[in-house]
Amino acid sequence: MKRHLAGPLLIISATVLWGTTGTTQQLAPDGATPLSIGSLRVLVAAVALMAIAAGTHQLRDLSGLRRPATLVAALGVGLYQPFFFLAIDRTGVVVGTIVAIGTAPVMGGLLAWAYDREPPSPIWIAATGVAIFGVALLTATGEDVGASADGIVFALLAGSAYATYVIAARQFSRAGDVVGSTAIIFAIAAVLLLPLLAVDSLEWVASPGGVLTILHLGLLATAAAYLLFAKGLETTRSTTATTLSLGEPVTAAVLGVIVIGERPTLLGWMGFTLVLVALAAVAAEGRSHRVTPERDARTAR
Repeated sequence: MKRHLAGPLLIISATVLWGTTGTTQQLAPDGATPLSIGSLRVLVAAVALMAIAAGTHQLRDLSGLRRPATLVAALGVGLYQPFFFLAIDRTGVVVGTIVAIGTAPVMGGLLAWAYDREPPSPIWIAATGVAIFGVALLTATGEDVGASADGIVFALLAGSAYATYVIAARQFSRAGDVVGSTAIIFAIAAVLLLPLLAVDSLEWVASPGGVLTILHLGLLATAAAYLLFAKGLETTRSTTATTLSLGEPVTAAVLGVIVIGERPTLLGWMGFTLVLVALAAVAAEGRSHRVTPERDARTAR
């Protein structure tokens, strides 16, 4: 596989795993709540990532804990959970998810512009616009979905938190410290989210369905997905990565049709197609923007 395509493909693979989250929650046992699911998935992922990092001897140097980027990335992961699930609670799954995910590439581009002093490329601007419009069309497939002003604000904050994680985590990928840094980031995020586990009952976790739900979300949809994503960041621009992340709602839409039995309207299929076109354009742009050690030395701080 050519190097310039490997990064985008790894990131798209991560978004496919993330896209299974909504369907998994739909199939979760009775009693499972958004906050408990979100907190437990980060906790399980943190344990798995720490075990992998320890087993591969990538936790010998914990000096990364002193890096500001580590705390920023952990805050991004941790804050995304309550903001996202509050958005879902106030606006519904469709609007909350679309606004949060649609905000990420925009905020990612702006943050990268401020951090790296490199304005987004015309292709990124055009592709991101097309993708966001396509995701907006997917939103139109919902039936009488309401949206409150505070819920929209929570969704915007969730998307901003995710974009912040992407920008901060990029620094570790440039240094080649992927597994160890990701494990540390999630361990800190898990500690930040521990108080949320006391909010709702966790009895549902003891059932077979509850165990499968948390193992899938924690091990595959979080630990494996974030490792794939972090690895992909080694050769992919952060602005490109945040736009490619729009593959998540596409995956969710496909699973909604196949597993849940939802039937998108014509507008929904149009949105699906537009997002795919945008993803292809952004992935193709990666060929002319390969990340090199020389460039990393100029942009890393």
